[in-house]
Amino acid sequence: MGDMHGITQQLPYLKQLGVDAVWLSPFYKSPQADAGYDVADYRVVDPLFGNNEDFDRMLATAHGLGLKVIVDLVPNHTSDEHVWFQDALAAGPGSPERARYMFREGKGKDGDQAPNNWNSVFGGPAWTRVTEADGTPGEWYLHLFDTKQPDLNWENEEVRDEMRSVLRFWLDKGVDGFRVDVAHGLIKADGLPDWDGAAAMVEGSTAKETPADGDDDGGDAEPATEPTRAEGQDLSQAPFFDQDGVHEIYRDWHKVLESYEGDRMLVAEAWVEPAERLARYVRPDEMQQAFNFDFLLAGWDAERLAHSIDASIEAVAAVGAPVTWVLSNHDTVRHPSRFGLKDPATFPKGIASEDEQPDAALGLSRARAATLVELALPGSAYLYQGEELGLPEHTTLPASARQDPSFFRTHGAERGRDGCRVPLPWTADAPGYGFSLNGPDGDAQPWLPQPESFRDHAADVQDGVEGSTLELYRAALALRRKHRLGRGAHVWSAQHRPEQGLVAFLNGGVLVLANMGEEPVDLPVGFTPVLSSGPLTGGMLPVNTSAYLLPQA
Repeated sequence: MGDMHGITQQLPYLKQLGVDAVWLSPFYKSPQADAGYDVADYRVVDPLFGNNEDFDRMLATAHGLGLKVIVDLVPNHTSDEHVWFQDALAAGPGSPERARYMFREGKGKDGDQAPNNWNSVFGGPAWTRVTEADGTPGEWYLHLFDTKQPDLNWENEEVRDEMRSVLRFWLDKGVDGFRVDVAHGLIKADGLPDWDGAAAMVEGSTAKETPADGDDDGGDAEPATEPTRAEGQDLSQAPFFDQDGVHEIYRDWHKVLESYEGDRMLVAEAWVEPAERLARYVRPDEMQQAFNFDFLLAGWDAERLAHSIDASIEAVAAVGAPVTWVLSNHDTVRHPSRFGLKDPATFPKGIASEDEQPDAALGLSRARAATLVELALPGSAYLYQGEELGLPEHTTLPASARQDPSFFRTHGAERGRDGCRVPLPWTADAPGYGFSLNGPDGDAQPWLPQPESFRDHAADVQDGVEGSTLELYRAALALRRKHRLGRGAHVWSAQHRPEQGLVAFLNGGVLVLANMGEEPVDLPVGFTPVLSSGPLTGGMLPVNTSAYLLPQA
């Protein structure tokens, strides 16, 4: 599984990579129904990963290396094994314990219909009916995600007090900030009105919380026409997302962080459109940053990328906040694989063996080029674990190995996020590629199986190798730091022609060129290339290549 001790061991690697901080996904006590995003105790490290003292040692080591630590906070929901939810089940309707969650009476003569028509983001219904202590069918509870993740009621002051206390618990330990999961989802619209938008399942479908039929041989599930999320619709307009009331919560949290010495920060995971709505989360008295998913969704498309850069910078400038840039994370297909598809701007919800398989070499060349664009932009850049190794998605993961609840709740129609979460390959010739040297019974098998392609991407075969993706990231981050690009200013250059596939801008004296077109282009006169994502020959910038250039003396 990996653990706190393992993280501590690898912190020097992150320091050498050149990053400023590490963000840890949830490590709290949890039944692990959704990779720890189902929290049973917000103040305790899950025994899978060690204990609180192990966390303290990891944090001290990170700070000793000059690295800040950001921890994941999951405030929208708890685990159904959290003591609060167990108390709510025992206490019954109308109790203060149930008031901490979103319990409602059902519709229909016998209350046997869900309170509204909302569906889970993971697929299937967003409501589950409980059996009361006397054995009779009872109320329903809301879970925007899995049934094991009941939504908290953020209109309840006890919930707000508890989460303030959780913030202080980790701030007292010395953490530098929080990534806030589902930051746009805490407040629901008054009356919980019906909604037929993006989270709705295909009409007439039903969810089944078991693996798809035919999985006995370990093969992938057949693509299902049901149940799956409706395509091309906007979740951000749902009555359970981006309600104005969330901002009062973050103004309150801002005050909590402000009461501590040093730089403490909140970064929002908020899938919100348009950019002006997202900027509301980073007003001066709220959060410090918000993930810019519009940039991630632009894909390998020059015009879309250029438009995203403009819109993102303009939106946050109005509130005085920094922009953020991200190409991959734990919820998305890794960008080297997305960029290797026939449509490199597509956004699949996972890839299985019977789906289109990416062109690995093409995807990696584009991913390396996109990374140079990302790391040259002003603001904060977020790198997903393993992207510095050029890791692809595991696109042939057998259904028998999958763990993502979205795979099961959509009966395999959504392949899920397991393919991007496969553990890192540290050592090419070690069992488990060096990730889990002391596995159960000595087999050292990581919690998700690694594809054979990971051998060629292992950190030890890239370390110190000129032209490797790891060394490209190290060089780009060093140049970013040297020229203070994160604190710089973005200006489109004269070479910028996105309609022809060329993205070109200046920042901190560095000229950035990205050829996303179909033909090589001339490198500008009077500039010297100092870093490129691929070979430059004959004074030309090849297709699927980016370069940093400095003015000649």
